[in-house]
Amino acid sequence: MERRLTTQERLDLKIRHKKERDKRICDRIKAVLAYDDGYNYSEIAKILLLDDETIHRHIEDYWAQKKLSPENGGSASKLNFRESKQLMEHLEEVTYLYVKDICAYVKQVYHKSYSISGMTKWLHVNGFSYKKPHAVPAKANAEQQQEFIDYYRDLKAKAGNKEPIYFADSVHPHHQTRLAYGWILKGQRKAMPTTGRQYWLNFMGGICLNGHRFIYKQANQVNADAIASFLSELRKQHPERHKIHLIWDRAGYHRDRGIQQFAKDLGIILHYLPPYSPNLNPIERLWKILHEETTYNRYYETFAEFSEATIRFLKTIGRRKLLLRSRITDNFHILHSPLFAS
Repeated sequence: MERRLTTQERLDLKIRHKKERDKRICDRIKAVLAYDDGYNYSEIAKILLLDDETIHRHIEDYWAQKKLSPENGGSASKLNFRESKQLMEHLEEVTYLYVKDICAYVKQVYHKSYSISGMTKWLHVNGFSYKKPHAVPAKANAEQQQEFIDYYRDLKAKAGNKEPIYFADSVHPHHQTRLAYGWILKGQRKAMPTTGRQYWLNFMGGICLNGHRFIYKQANQVNADAIASFLSELRKQHPERHKIHLIWDRAGYHRDRGIQQFAKDLGIILHYLPPYSPNLNPIERLWKILHEETTYNRYYETFAEFSEATIRFLKTIGRRKLLLRSRITDNFHILHSPLFAS
């Protein structure tokens, strides 16, 4: 009896071929389709660069049991349900750089062999993808972050429009090209000039989310004198306000007794973020925009050119209200460190 594929079977095979990652399975599908089109074993073997016996086996396997998966760890997992669950839990704890290392782990623990392509298929089927982990400060404490968010919400409600609340921090952009992802033509390796010069700028900056007002001060170095100069500038910008609130991290110069007294004399009330919580300081998002527009994938021949571009950004960013409102908010996200996981 002549064996023929139905229209639906041909369609299903073509759809699977389009989605399939395993080249060996793709070869089997092409062999079955070509045989159904009237090609003989030798012709198919010549097209696929395989031998006649292999083509014969592929086609017989398909007609006997609809088999397309190779025996050595293709698309069908050799791990049973319990083993697969255990491996998934292990992979959530340990991040492997290479698939071959996962294959070695499976071989060592479960005494089952997988090819690299077979294990790659298993990973995709079970919801894993190859991506970079998200960096989280090891000592970030979710409970302390939530306490601060509650404290800030209460402060914001009480301050209203009468008492401005600023988030502040320093930034130190380097005269050095920072390579970042970008759209590059496929097949090309785009070269980006860099400089080995170790020069940088120092700024203190603060942003008030009510109106997205931004102020900054440049300094030779960030120390108590620079902090005092920034606080004076902050007070200068709000001469009519009885109180100004300033939120920043727990850096040593922020907690300096002299600085605390100086701020108090200026009518500036200091508030401190919990340790290891840059996610709770919106000024960090502004510094990210700074790098996106002045340092990522950008080359400056001289330090003067770099300084000019950086200062130009700081002088003009306060006028770009639409960008600031969309990128810099107090919709805080809590960081959960693995060290504090229950």
